[in-house]
Amino acid sequence: MVTSTSGALMYSEVQTDSMNDVVLQYAPLVKRIAHHLLLRMPSSVQIDDLVQSGMIGLLEAARKYDLSKGASFETYAGIRIRGAMLDEIRKGDWAPRSVHRKSRQIADAIKAIEGRTGTDARDQDVAQELGISLDEYHSILQDASGSRLFSFDDLLDGEDSAIEKVAGEMPNPLDGLQDSSFRTHLAEAIATLPEREQLVLSLYYDEELNLKEIGQVLGVSESRVSQIHTQAAMRLRARLTGWD
Repeated sequence: MVTSTSGALMYSEVQTDSMNDVVLQYAPLVKRIAHHLLLRMPSSVQIDDLVQSGMIGLLEAARKYDLSKGASFETYAGIRIRGAMLDEIRKGDWAPRSVHRKSRQIADAIKAIEGRTGTDARDQDVAQELGISLDEYHSILQDASGSRLFSFDDLLDGEDSAIEKVAGEMPNPLDGLQDSSFRTHLAEAIATLPEREQLVLSLYYDEELNLKEIGQVLGVSESRVSQIHTQAAMRLRARLTGWD
């Protein structure tokens, strides 16, 4: 009996040492992901909260990682870390209902314009369709950009978006969506976006540049990058309306 208890204790100590090693080695990954997400968050979101939830995701990844699945631990851990942060963030929703309502109105306006003209709806076209000034339109985009993490939350109707359903399991909103049919439709829709919007999505999600870095690439301000990102999401929502 003593031997069994001693063996269990020794195993527990090995597990603890192993977890400590994981935390030490991958803490920089947690911080990098946290800082990347923070740039898309309202000021009420604190970096320490993201890091704390990310550490929980890291420990969960260490417990559940299966080498036979093929993914490297860092890739798998990154998914779990980001997912844990998103779970923490989604416990609160900072945006008033008016922001979500206006976001839907923008998507509807884009759909109407592009349906009539067969061309990409420009900023001034959308503003005119909504009966507001260009500055007001940009202000709505800015408000919407901080209301949710990815601004892709309204791509589909319903309480849970396609992005939110898989965000805790997938590396980013543009890769590995569980439904292959939706993935195909989304990829096709992204390919039809204006070149600048495609570039912003690619730099943010694929290259993981922050808004300031993307602004330097495009020669525009951080706030303008945020607006372009949000408008891309609105345009995708408009083009995917009615998707089954």
